[in-house]
Amino acid sequence: MFLAWNEMKNNKLRFALIIGVLTLVSYLVFFLSGLANGLENLNKEAVDKWEAEGVILTDESDINLPQSSFEKDEYDGNGASETAALGQFNSIATSGDNKANVAIFGIMEDEFIMPDVTEGESFNETGEVIADDSLKDEGFKVGDELELSSTEETLTIVGFTEDAKFNAAPVLYGTMETYQKVRYGEAAEANEDFINAYIVRADNLDDVSVDDSLQLVSTQTFIENMPGYTEQNLTLTLMIYFLFIVSAVILAIFLYVLTIQKISIFGVMKAQGISNRYLSNSVIAQTFLLALFGVIVGFGLTLLTGFFLPAAVPVAFNYADMALYAAILVVVSVLGALFSVQTIVKIDPLRAIGG
Repeated sequence: MFLAWNEMKNNKLRFALIIGVLTLVSYLVFFLSGLANGLENLNKEAVDKWEAEGVILTDESDINLPQSSFEKDEYDGNGASETAALGQFNSIATSGDNKANVAIFGIMEDEFIMPDVTEGESFNETGEVIADDSLKDEGFKVGDELELSSTEETLTIVGFTEDAKFNAAPVLYGTMETYQKVRYGEAAEANEDFINAYIVRADNLDDVSVDDSLQLVSTQTFIENMPGYTEQNLTLTLMIYFLFIVSAVILAIFLYVLTIQKISIFGVMKAQGISNRYLSNSVIAQTFLLALFGVIVGFGLTLLTGFFLPAAVPVAFNYADMALYAAILVVVSVLGALFSVQTIVKIDPLRAIGG
């Protein structure tokens, strides 16, 4: 460690450049992890609010909520501790110059998926809705009348709730009658018994039994089958893993070049009796310090960036994940130093000093 630290102090610019590169790589890794978490939350915020263990859908829906439709009496609550009926419809809501893609949830006010109201009041009549508070950033407010695409029905925002997005769309919660009118229009009365899903709370999902025409899936399986959810997460995760490899390769190249430049110095040191183990440990210690400094600075820059990002950027930092990624970056950087260690071990002192 003594040799590694003294060399870094005597060659500040050279090692500062290496730390700078590692800082940029770690900054990108941390930011991508925050982006992955943020996008994941955008897809499943409303589902997480259910705090439920399972979802009942039609067997032919391919675990896709909008494609599922069945009558309420097809499931009688057998095996569940609590159930909540859910109707869901996607649309575009417009109020004046404000426009947004929304997911409309038809729910029963006395069931557990009813959200907490943070502003305004709860819905009391058909056509009234509680909206996700992210719509306030789009210019929507309590009292706004919303015109919907593909239907002549209008809705009125009477309140707001926090953290309620479904598949990246803000949720509008209304009565089941509101959902029926929006989805079926004049045929609402003929379809009043149809819903998209039952949300289930149960101590053991294996105890819940459904008809052959229905299927019960865990909440996590339901989330993973949302359109684009798995593909999006897999893409960002692969990018993060690729950056781990890039980090190891970059540091390995830098250290290898530095080692080649110091072959004669290492040769003299070995001729003086300094062991391969001591020199190798010095290189590994040096690599550890470089990686640690780079990761710490990258972590700090990421947090600083988070303070200045607008609310529209879906970034959510998970510190446990960031700590894990920081440890992986340090480890892969140290592994990259093994190429230099191998070179040091092969140095012949006589040849290195020109003997």
